[in-house]
Amino acid sequence: MNKLNINQKIGIILALFALGYIWMAFQIPGFSLPRPVDSDTFPKALGSALLVLAVLLFLEKPRQHVQDDDEQDDIIEETGGFWTSPRMRVAVTSVAIIAYAFALQPIGFVVTSILLCCGLAYYYGYRNHKANLLASSGVVLALYFMMSYVMDVYLPTGILPF
Repeated sequence: MNKLNINQKIGIILALFALGYIWMAFQIPGFSLPRPVDSDTFPKALGSALLVLAVLLFLEKPRQHVQDDDEQDDIIEETGGFWTSPRMRVAVTSVAIIAYAFALQPIGFVVTSILLCCGLAYYYGYRNHKANLLASSGVVLALYFMMSYVMDVYLPTGILPF
């Protein structure tokens, strides 16, 4: 039997987690009143999406040449420096998410989510600002209207009138 690569190992772990999550989602009791979207719909969809992504990760072929951390750090220092190192990317993303959490209530879901998406995309190197703003706005507005008007989930409006 062939040895499993790292993608397959992580795929198996994620698939097991997804199956447990889906099993727990099926334990959520439904409302006695009929509703188009019940309380268990979103967890079931998330668990199913995670299971599909885990299977895709399991089937993905690994890259042929994997560099060790020292070689990768040397390449990063030559190309981008301190701010683009893997550790700084984790730190900057974590700080951005914490700032997002604090700004969510006073500024609102739509504005803070668009700022987070556009800001992190810019930080990670995506420089097509029009496409970035259009895609971020479209996804955030679709999520906002779906959650607010279809699922009746309260999201903070903040500075916007809707």
